[in-house]
Amino acid sequence: MQFRNFKMIGYVVYGRGSFNQLSEILLPHRQKNCPMVFLVDHFFEGKPFASRIPLSGNDKLIFADVSTEPKTSYVDKLAQELKDEFGSISGIVGIGGGSAMDLAKAVALMMNNPGSSADYQGWDLVKNPGVYKVGIPTLSGTGAEVSRTTVLTGPTKKLGMNSDFTPFDQIVLDPELIADAPVNQRFYTGMDCYIHCIESLEGTYLNEFSKSYGDKALQLCREVFLQQEEWNEISDEKLMMASYAGGMSIAYSQVGVAHAVSYGLSYLLGTRHGIGNCIVMNHLEEFYPEGVREFKQMVDKNKVDIPGGICSGLKEEDFEKMMDVSLGMKPLWENALGKDWEKIMTRKKLRALYERL
Repeated sequence: MQFRNFKMIGYVVYGRGSFNQLSEILLPHRQKNCPMVFLVDHFFEGKPFASRIPLSGNDKLIFADVSTEPKTSYVDKLAQELKDEFGSISGIVGIGGGSAMDLAKAVALMMNNPGSSADYQGWDLVKNPGVYKVGIPTLSGTGAEVSRTTVLTGPTKKLGMNSDFTPFDQIVLDPELIADAPVNQRFYTGMDCYIHCIESLEGTYLNEFSKSYGDKALQLCREVFLQQEEWNEISDEKLMMASYAGGMSIAYSQVGVAHAVSYGLSYLLGTRHGIGNCIVMNHLEEFYPEGVREFKQMVDKNKVDIPGGICSGLKEEDFEKMMDVSLGMKPLWENALGKDWEKIMTRKKLRALYERL
């Protein structure tokens, strides 16, 4: 049997106020006349937090447009602009939610790989290491800070650049940075963690490595979204560690039905990842009965609305495109339904599911 040898994060710093060490962390990685590039979620433009970013010398601060999930065209544009302006850079620091961190990972890779990022959508297609890269989450749940993939929407598919060169070299986990996240966004992102734990723990790829991290992440999600009476500092810390552990749980496993179906929504409709997973999970009693029951309890307790009817009015070719994208996620379906998954999740059945969303 051939075991997969996974590349994980190089360095991790955790704790309240740890963001203040960023300048010190970056210093050994600065190269003469080569700037550090800070890709920051545009949410922070004009906010006090932006003044805390430790710019030095000819460093460049880019407020990245993450109103939609990262597209290969945007990755290519940013990478080319940096090459044209500087030639080479010392590294990239991604600050924000999952989209901002995925964008940073992708641009870092494209600084040292030819062609378009669309050429590398898939598993182990990236040939060269990227530049030094740091991930700093300001939302918790996606697990993007520890993932070996960077999810991108390309010309024909939504698929990650999944490789040993993708993980961050350094992550900074500062619970203070997620304290002011909007309530709905915090819930949707937190549910990404909850849902991928359910998918991992009930999947055919399950093993003790995945289970150890997944069980802990699930416990923390339950404490945060079901058991606590009000949000506080401890909630931020628990959710940040749930995201980390949840991301680790799928490193040696996979996600499942909710993610596979939501990829189609994201590709066609631009639905954000967290809310897309919630929309799909709301209709998956057949596959995850206990998980869906508990998910709905969390929705009710936290007084969050899950949109419905988003596929009404779509044309036949729209459904076909969503199904093509979704069914292309073969490892996800195999983890969820086993090696004979294509006999279970037929196009007719998937079409009926999309029609209910």
